[in-house]
Amino acid sequence: MRLDILNRGYGPGTKLLFGLIRVFSGHPVPDAAKLVFYRPGFYGARAKKFTHEAMRGPSAWTVADRELMAAFVSKVNESAFCVGAHTATAGQAYQDGAKVHAVLADLESAPVEDGLRATLRMLGKLTREGKVGAEDMRQVLSAGVSRQQVEDALAVCAAFNTTDRLADAFGFELLSPEGFEAGAKYLLKRGYR
Repeated sequence: MRLDILNRGYGPGTKLLFGLIRVFSGHPVPDAAKLVFYRPGFYGARAKKFTHEAMRGPSAWTVADRELMAAFVSKVNESAFCVGAHTATAGQAYQDGAKVHAVLADLESAPVEDGLRATLRMLGKLTREGKVGAEDMRQVLSAGVSRQQVEDALAVCAAFNTTDRLADAFGFELLSPEGFEAGAKYLLKRGYR
């Protein structure tokens, strides 16, 4: 069920901004952006800050790796909008869309490093089951992932478990493939601010 608030819940300045974005980009403003502009003091400003730090802050994980984590968590959550957005962004960041699609199709046979594979496996379990245990963490650490990388990956997982649920609750409209690619270009240039 699409909540109408994403279409009407903005002041004149924000509506003007959305119009300008549409004119200059040639694409509608994605619902994810609309959500953070609705009641920014309640959710939007905090969500943008947390997500930007998780996705673009200092980390041993590359931007591409973190975008792949976002796409993977979103796939586990079956959030079509977020899968589309972060598959496109990870593909552009890696300059290898086939790698991203391979991970989303079959993590175990995909051409990724062992540490990233172990981390994605753990994030998938956490997303599906809501918990992981000491053995799960030992497997990630034994694959060469540092404790800080685990924390960074968990921040990505937290951001997108929240965003995926909001995307589904608000009924985010899917973009065209060109719209997802344009959004990916924006995210890679400006981040989540």
